[in-house]
Amino acid sequence: MKHRTLGQAHIPVGALGLGCMGMSEFYGASDDAQSLHTLQRALELGINFWDTADTYGLGHNESLLGRCIAQGGPALRQQLVIATKFGIVRQEGKYERRIDNTPAYIRSACEASLRRLQVDSIDLYYCHRRNPEVPMEDMVGAMAALVQAGKVRQIGLSEVSASSLRKASAVHPIAAVQSEYSLWAREPEQEMLQTCAELGTSFVAYSPLGRAFLTGTLDTTALASNDFRKILPRINGDAEAANRLLVEALGSFAAARGATNAQIALAWLLHKHPHVIPIPGTRRIAYLEQNVAATAITLGTDEVAELDQMFAPDKVAGARYPDAGMVGIE
Repeated sequence: MKHRTLGQAHIPVGALGLGCMGMSEFYGASDDAQSLHTLQRALELGINFWDTADTYGLGHNESLLGRCIAQGGPALRQQLVIATKFGIVRQEGKYERRIDNTPAYIRSACEASLRRLQVDSIDLYYCHRRNPEVPMEDMVGAMAALVQAGKVRQIGLSEVSASSLRKASAVHPIAAVQSEYSLWAREPEQEMLQTCAELGTSFVAYSPLGRAFLTGTLDTTALASNDFRKILPRINGDAEAANRLLVEALGSFAAARGATNAQIALAWLLHKHPHVIPIPGTRRIAYLEQNVAATAITLGTDEVAELDQMFAPDKVAGARYPDAGMVGIE
């Protein structure tokens, strides 16, 4: 697989990372054994940048990755670039959350993540969501102290504004900003992507396949009762019907090029900006292998422009999240 570099330290990572959230929560039932096999296959395919968070499965996801890392030993650990996050505090079985960015919480959350991951240091530690009541200098200062202590290699922010990124960067270099970015979630193009490029900050694109909706294979009528996509405005009601038309157009575009919807959606992201690293999530090896094949697809300038227009923001119906999910997003 081709490589990209992460942050100002220029850490080499695969052009695609792996979002691990769905292995523990939000997308119906999961199987740890299946997930461990998928993680192992990811490494074989050159996917060495794994993304998790302390809130995914309320610690389960970090513990799952920790099991894989422990099984692989020091040699596997040296290959991996592990990203995790702090800041979202939830109760079991509930989607609602509060945001904690206090220095004391950051320190305790980091220690807990290190234990679950069974590692001595975290390669990239994000503030998952921003609480403006905590001064940026205090929050980033606490994260910087973790770098100085050797517990964290680089720090990042998630779903922040460009102005917040600039303010944080004045305190300590920000290696990466993670936000939703895909054909139907184009907000980062307004200002964030350019700001990241200016600061040498990588942009990590989560949900690059629109939580599987862009693949054209998602049957929303068959979602499990605990699948959080059942409450997403964009794939329910009239919005879903309107957005299905966009996905059908993408399907025609992909079929004409002998590719899947997912592969074209990922290839589009990879062609847009050299500092963007998509992290599609999957629990299945077959989808993992299909995603990796996207890195070999070449799109011309005209094709990228055609996809841009196909999914122009004013053509996409519905909000990204329900109100509870927008807490902490700037």
